[in-house]
Amino acid sequence: MQTYFPVLSVLGMMLMLFGLVMGFPLAVSFALEDGATAAYDLAILATFASGLLMWAGTRGVQRSLRVSDGFLLVAATWLLTPIFGALPLMLYLPALSFTDAYFEAASGLTTTGATVLTGLDALPVSINLWRTFMHWIGGMGVIVLMVAVLPLLGIGGRQIFRAETPGPMKESSLTPRIAETAKGLWTVYVLLTVACGVALWAVGMPTWEAVIHAFSIMGLGGFSTRDASLGAFESVPIETVTIVFALLSGINYATHYLALVHRTPRPYGQDPELRWFFGVLSVTVVFLTVYLLEGGTYRDGALAFRHVSFHAVSLATSLGLATYDYTVWPMFAQIWILFLGSFAACSGSTGGGIKMMRAIILYKQVHREIVRSLHPSAVVPLRLGSQRVSDNVLHAVLAFSFMYMVSIVSLTLVLAASGLDLVTAFSGVVACINNTGPGLAAVGPAGNYQGLSDFQTWVLSFAMILGRLEIFTLLVVLTPAFWRR
Repeated sequence: MQTYFPVLSVLGMMLMLFGLVMGFPLAVSFALEDGATAAYDLAILATFASGLLMWAGTRGVQRSLRVSDGFLLVAATWLLTPIFGALPLMLYLPALSFTDAYFEAASGLTTTGATVLTGLDALPVSINLWRTFMHWIGGMGVIVLMVAVLPLLGIGGRQIFRAETPGPMKESSLTPRIAETAKGLWTVYVLLTVACGVALWAVGMPTWEAVIHAFSIMGLGGFSTRDASLGAFESVPIETVTIVFALLSGINYATHYLALVHRTPRPYGQDPELRWFFGVLSVTVVFLTVYLLEGGTYRDGALAFRHVSFHAVSLATSLGLATYDYTVWPMFAQIWILFLGSFAACSGSTGGGIKMMRAIILYKQVHREIVRSLHPSAVVPLRLGSQRVSDNVLHAVLAFSFMYMVSIVSLTLVLAASGLDLVTAFSGVVACINNTGPGLAAVGPAGNYQGLSDFQTWVLSFAMILGRLEIFTLLVVLTPAFWRR
């Protein structure tokens, strides 16, 4: 057991810090006198005490964290943190079951935005704030936050960061020290969040709702303060601000960081994902607008463009906020925008899905195989921008994509076997594993996940965490070989 003490020690520190983070909504609750203060008092005490006991009982064993420890720490953090994140919800809403509270907290931390709650308009400000603040923490990653603020993680921090962070940032750093990299990314994240909140307030959103939605948008989460989501505001300026900042958060934060540090937009032009990211979205918006107009779903072209552009961006980036019930669209259009969340967001962003970089590599590999079929002797290197993609990277992408599809099919069959209709089951799994939030049918934007059984709720909670950790980080820990070291 002592083999795992260094991991448990760091996990204890993380829980203590997570308990302190709850002080933010507690302070808001106290200042606004919204009636939720007692819930935060008990939640902070339980979280901090649990972390303190874990740290105190294991800190005697000192050694550097190994790569395998990084995987275990990341998996344990994402599986356990929702338990403590659920405490304020359970304490304030005693009728909320542990299953539903865990789902809500996991949805918050994984930036999924799927909810089991109704009556959001009547909830205290601090409760809605905590729900979206979990988005904000989870958006950049709890582990990255810890690496940024806890120098104690300087030893072994790189293993944790690589297990937590997707895409090309697994292979390279922006700065020589991993803690400096994490701090740089969080600096950009904070600046964009402040800008988003100010912009929402400037176009007419009430102050606290602007703060709450800024956390949701920059984390690409999707929780809102209203049951009708952003549709309750009926504001084109608010929708426009949301689109702009969702797009910014759907771009690799390393690109933002480099542009900020060097004070030049050149990194955006050098990012090979961006032209695909904006190209796919542009084609989608134009095509679906024309499609829905030709099919008679809309008579007003401006209204069609407004609804299509908002929901295409919202679902493609995995934000998940809605202004309209798009399940009234033809099924083709619904599946199209749901499918966008599977790949459109850039690697290194707060979005979900397999990420655009993997999608580009898969496309280029298919093209290369077609060329090889026609010209067997041809040497066709696979490049991403100016960089050649190694066989190791290609094999990793192919393996990930295979497991991604297997996970969706397997979890859909499990839900279908439990009695859920196929459209709800499939779209729910896709929405949760991509961390998008709303699906189709019973879990569409006009409904939520409240009507699912406890078993179905746990399946989708697992899907959210599996997707947030990009499948392999969690599966590695679940294999028997991992524990036979």
